[in-house]
Amino acid sequence: MNYVILTYALYLPITIILTIWVARTLFNNGRVFLVDIFHGNEVLADSVNKLLVVGFYLINVGYAVFTLRIIGDIDTTQAVIEKLSMKLGAIILILGVMHFFNLFVFFRLRKRALQPNA
Repeated sequence: MNYVILTYALYLPITIILTIWVARTLFNNGRVFLVDIFHGNEVLADSVNKLLVVGFYLINVGYAVFTLRIIGDIDTTQAVIEKLSMKLGAIILILGVMHFFNLFVFFRLRKRALQPNA
């Protein structure tokens, strides 16, 4: 059995599924913030929300593909699990950082939108 191919075959679908799940969660829950930021303009909020999701997909899937190459030997099931944990852990950390970055941006935009001079 070729363990490198097995690792690729597990890594890509898991990464894409995680990315889709996080993007949908951000899309559905971020809309409320964007509508508030854009003072009830739902069309603009939805448009910005969709653009944010596209950017999120591009960054995360791009990173996953960019870092796809596996360096070192994978010759046991244990090595497959260890390599997957490293690669998936990096993806999960990036998804978490991007999530908190999005929240930071939303709260900054909301704070600015609520100021009287905005």
